Amino acid sequence: MRGIALGGALLLAGMALGLGCTTPPASQPPDPSHVPPSQHRWPNPNSNPARLMPPLPLSTAPLPRASCHGRRLALTPPVCRRGLVRVRASGDKAQPPPSRTQMIMDKISSAGDEVGGAGGAYSYDALKRLDQICSSICSAPLEVSSSSKAPPQIVTRVQGPAPAAAADLGAETFDVLVCGGTLGIFIATALSYRGLRVGIVERGTVKGREQEWNISRKELMEIVQVGILSEAEAEQVVTSDFNPNRCGFEGKGEIWVEDILHLGISPVKLVEIMKGRFISSGGEIFEGKSVSSISVHDDLAVLQLSDGDRLRCRLVVDAMGNFSPIVRQIRSGRRPDGLCLVVGACARGFEKNTTSDVIFSSSSVKKVGDSGGSVQLFWEAFPAGSGPTDRTTYMFTYVDPQFGCPKLEELLEMFWDLMPGYQDTVLDNLDIRRVIYGIFPTYRDSPLPAAFDRILQVGDASGIQSPVSFGGFGSLTRHLGRLSNGVYEAVSGDFLDAQSLKLLNPYMPNLSASWLFQRAMSTRPGTDISPTFINELLFANFQSMQKLGDSVLRPFLQDVIQFGPLVKTLGLVMISRPQILPEIFRQVGVGVILNWSGHFVMLGYYTFLSSFLGPAVRPWVESLAPRDRYQWERYLEAWEYGAGLDYRQEE
Repeated sequence: MRGIALGGALLLAGMALGLGCTTPPASQPPDPSHVPPSQHRWPNPNSNPARLMPPLPLSTAPLPRASCHGRRLALTPPVCRRGLVRVRASGDKAQPPPSRTQMIMDKISSAGDEVGGAGGAYSYDALKRLDQICSSICSAPLEVSSSSKAPPQIVTRVQGPAPAAAADLGAETFDVLVCGGTLGIFIATALSYRGLRVGIVERGTVKGREQEWNISRKELMEIVQVGILSEAEAEQVVTSDFNPNRCGFEGKGEIWVEDILHLGISPVKLVEIMKGRFISSGGEIFEGKSVSSISVHDDLAVLQLSDGDRLRCRLVVDAMGNFSPIVRQIRSGRRPDGLCLVVGACARGFEKNTTSDVIFSSSSVKKVGDSGGSVQLFWEAFPAGSGPTDRTTYMFTYVDPQFGCPKLEELLEMFWDLMPGYQDTVLDNLDIRRVIYGIFPTYRDSPLPAAFDRILQVGDASGIQSPVSFGGFGSLTRHLGRLSNGVYEAVSGDFLDAQSLKLLNPYMPNLSASWLFQRAMSTRPGTDISPTFINELLFANFQSMQKLGDSVLRPFLQDVIQFGPLVKTLGLVMISRPQILPEIFRQVGVGVILNWSGHFVMLGYYTFLSSFLGPAVRPWVESLAPRDRYQWERYLEAWEYGAGLDYRQEE
């Protein structure tokens, strides 16, 4: 499962009482009442299992201030001046002490280490804003009614041809305008290489983030196969290569695999290469501009930009991610069916750092923050290319928004408590380089079909990623060849009506079938399910897949669901662990199981169509008229990708 892992514990210095200030002795034993929630120390394959970190106290006194010495984050007790008393006016409100997360992030920011990822900054203020967005998502209605507040209308359909272009910027019409450049640069370059006139509109600067992308070499080579990256350039962007890779289940066991998410690649280098290739092929980039509105006419789409300029094109490609304003308009602001919440950090100080965790599941659900909710935690950890002791650790969870969700800051506080136990280290010994966080909404009705003429969603904006992955770069590489071919044919043949564009984001039963897995890994209040059930269920599934071999296990680890491997796995689990079936029904609900059964049947049907009917009709498809051929090519692709048969085992 793509991109998964995190945790931590932080030792706080004592605070003085009264007018003076004293420092507690270093040997003072911890107060058992302040031991972090989980005293269990998880084994780290990169360290000595016999070496256990002692439990760390969490002080209830006010937090000390943080200081940074030589880029090493440290906590020091405050300096108290005897005889100085600050009197607060009776009407003033006491300010709460800063959280550990705020202190850590403020110090990283003040040291100049803060780096924005694709689509946003990574400051503490940005974290608070994202928490507000997350809260508004959870409070949004599941179904839109007439009384619901409609999101801003970005797209408007205007009958008739577009007005004359004399007043528009450059008075030029693009074949394709890609909105969102960090990941949109890849499909933009692929289309530009095929001779289309392509532009990119990016509200910031088209550049990659400092934090690495973790993928498999096979996925990186898919960009090479599209023809926009050479093999030599692909090797240049690889910053780390590590094996083996662990799938661990706390208290149950672990499975080791090779060459799964085993590469760290530099987004900075890769996007810079793509940017150079795009410009050299005739592409044009409009940076520092965002889209204010889009008017779709019979012959063109006209984009009104934030600075007042206008651009004209035949097709708009929306690559603005999960929070695209166009997608929000299409979905009418309704609540997603699921959320993946991710927090983490890249830190320096891991002495043994040669293997990764593809997934590590906590033994039981845990309560988060003051909300009273409980979540099942999952982890991922990867060596980072910025230094031999640098390691990126992610902690994530899946939640059902209808029951509310914890704040990202609460998850980060939990991360600082649990990560040292997970990675067998001490937080105070680590130099925290970056703090990572994000939210990934998922919808059952994904991928999102085109809702307007001349506008197409790609990447995370289309919901093409697996519900159990973080989406982004990994899901884009898999579909880059299919989408670039399809968009080129649509533009060349002028098949730009909504019905024709819908064929580029078709129903895919393997994507819909994977929804059940996210639901099974989400906690549901009010059920009598054992708190260890999710960890036990995952271990049972992975054990079965391991017994069935690489042809079953490896596709699943790369977010590819195939009918044959799925049937084998379910059959073996039911035979070996029949007692787990009633709990599955209680965990996910009978209605969800019935809905999933329909997608399961369609997965088998698409497998049959792609394996047998597809090869038989392909010669006939080649003889059709252009529009009919375009439609049938999309049907063949939908069968292949919808059955997961685009994934092929490496020799």
